[in-house]
Amino acid sequence: MIYQFADCSLDIERQELRRGTELVDVEPQVLDILQYLIRNRERIVSKDDLIEHVWHGRIVSESTLTSRITAARQAIGDSGDQQRLIRTIARKGIRFVGEVRSDQSSPAGGSATSAMSFSLDAMEPRLPIKPSIAVLPFTNMSGDPEQEHFADGITEDLITSLSQIHWLFVIARNSTFVYKGRAVDVKQVSRELGVRYVLEGSVRRVGNRLRISAQLIDGTTSTHHWAERYDREFTDIFTLQDEITRSVAAAIEPRMLEVEGIRSLSRSPDDLDAWALVARALTYFWRSTRDDTKAAIGILEQATARYPDYALAHSLLSFSLTFAGHMGWTDQAEALKNSRRHLKVAVKLDNNDPWAHLALGYLAMLERRTAESIAAFRRAVELNPNSAFARALLGRGLAWAGRSDEAIAEVTLAIRLSPRDPQKPLFDMAIAMAHYLAGRFAEAATIATSACKLRPDIWGPRRMLCASLANAGRVDEARQELALLKNEHHDLSVEWVRQHVPFPTAELMERYLDGLRAAGLT
Repeated sequence: MIYQFADCSLDIERQELRRGTELVDVEPQVLDILQYLIRNRERIVSKDDLIEHVWHGRIVSESTLTSRITAARQAIGDSGDQQRLIRTIARKGIRFVGEVRSDQSSPAGGSATSAMSFSLDAMEPRLPIKPSIAVLPFTNMSGDPEQEHFADGITEDLITSLSQIHWLFVIARNSTFVYKGRAVDVKQVSRELGVRYVLEGSVRRVGNRLRISAQLIDGTTSTHHWAERYDREFTDIFTLQDEITRSVAAAIEPRMLEVEGIRSLSRSPDDLDAWALVARALTYFWRSTRDDTKAAIGILEQATARYPDYALAHSLLSFSLTFAGHMGWTDQAEALKNSRRHLKVAVKLDNNDPWAHLALGYLAMLERRTAESIAAFRRAVELNPNSAFARALLGRGLAWAGRSDEAIAEVTLAIRLSPRDPQKPLFDMAIAMAHYLAGRFAEAATIATSACKLRPDIWGPRRMLCASLANAGRVDEARQELALLKNEHHDLSVEWVRQHVPFPTAELMERYLDGLRAAGLT
């Protein structure tokens, strides 16, 4: 998404501000303020709004707030005297009053569709302005295949910890795990993922002893910035993860580290066995197939039974149950009932767990509580702004609600955060839905086709393909696709769609059903 106003353009995906053709050097926090003001330009934004959404609730002095707003004005050629674009409303707040044009085109002039369905081999993302990093899967040096889950868990937790540093752009787990088990060149990783820094390392566990080696490399120059080896007892794992995170952040941007700090994982050695079960479950969870989701649910049920006070296990189990029900892999009513039960526990145990809010948002989306769903997804993004999965789900919720432009913007950013994500078919589904509801049926059909090729086992993209083709005038193709779908989805009908597809309004539902009926669904 690119916002254009006055002589400026703000590229959300690239985090770039330009005046005319010149790139403006702007602090990430100032860009965040501009982005928030522009997206909320229909209303007055209060000081509390900015503190909540830009500073994420941290204490901010009046002078700091004023200086950042002044910097935002200066960056776009405005001032406190003129207030042509950013206007102060006495005793209420500020508002962006400039005329804004939103553009889905890529900077090279391509359409939104082409920008989001690009071939990663042919097009490489550009470096963001803010410091950026990819954490490669740590190598299991133990000689025991069972320790793979342990090494993956270490990697995943490091990604989560680094993602909580708001000034750092962190590539999502699913894109970095594409490189698992491969000998890779860090320069290649840097190019393909569009990041400056690459963190790689290894894990060796023998009995209760643990050795972790890690190194931070500038992928654009192959310069080593930091390396360390840790020998510890297994019970020190969480402290060790925090040490590595702090060391990496300090090597990248020491001034920012002191200002921002790092949120501790706040877990004790008593959590280790529960953590190990969750790490194992996540290996299956991210594959998102029927059998793997069933395996993840089974492991998470063990975790919640043995460790009833472990919030993350309840959150992930709630989400997995809802996902299985939504995909039609289990009885939906029973799955949602159990999901609610675990979600209630998760929220009570830790209301600041992003996964709890993702589970809440997904459940609310299926139950057509649209405003609550979108609010929960937004909260998950606020808690972990570098989570591609959270942003994709927010985009998905916005798409179901018919808020097409907002949906595409969020999913575009999710794809930038995780350009090689195996779950991209689900990202594409949200984009296709957004285009469909906006009446762009040809674009929706193109993206849905891509999703179907990548994941033919998921029914949603093929339903979307049928509806899109029919409304695009390609009725014969739509009927062929519907026949293929009904060979697998035997009980598919208009009534089934009404019951299971979570459009929040009758108008949106009928718009979708018009296409499916034209394809021959009864």
